[in-house]
Amino acid sequence: MAVEKLYISYNNVHKLCQRAAEELKKGGKPIDLIIAIGGGGFIPARILRSFIKEEGKKNIPIQAIGLSLYEQLSDDTEESTIGKEVVRTQWIDFGNLNEHIDALIGKNVIIVDEVDDTRTTLHYAYTELEKDVRKLQKELGREDEETRFSIFVLHNKEKPKKAELPADMFKDGRYVVGENLADKWIVYPWDAKDIDDHTEKARAQGNY
Repeated sequence: MAVEKLYISYNNVHKLCQRAAEELKKGGKPIDLIIAIGGGGFIPARILRSFIKEEGKKNIPIQAIGLSLYEQLSDDTEESTIGKEVVRTQWIDFGNLNEHIDALIGKNVIIVDEVDDTRTTLHYAYTELEKDVRKLQKELGREDEETRFSIFVLHNKEKPKKAELPADMFKDGRYVVGENLADKWIVYPWDAKDIDDHTEKARAQGNY
């Protein structure tokens, strides 16, 4: 039986980012830094920046992290494999970020990816970044300053997750989703070999 595919157009991605930006602006505090999880988070991060940048203010920097997720493992328990499934391929150079090693301390940071599937990648990205910031705060004696992390994904698959995010992230509106979907195979436009055919399929499904 063929797996049902859901085709998403660039237009649709643009509109989801615009909608998310409006939600993020309700938080009050401007975004200081965008962290894109490669490669699916790159394009949404760039589009999102256009909508959240404040007129007359400097551009919001975008940093990239690379993570590889390996779901096919041995018969170990789920609890023991969360975190071991994710491998860093690229990480933030804190020494070069805005030329200050403490650049994330006290900032409003948003992590961007295309989809929240099993939540393993988002869990890893958030916990590791938060851990790095706490380490820097301790080293610099700035533990009283709050670094606020938010997450934006284009799509959240409504399915059981293999990892979790802090409950207050949901409560405070810091987990922002463009659209919640059933567990289907999502095909994004940046994966298309024939963009015209892809766009027509997205249009036919109402995802234009």
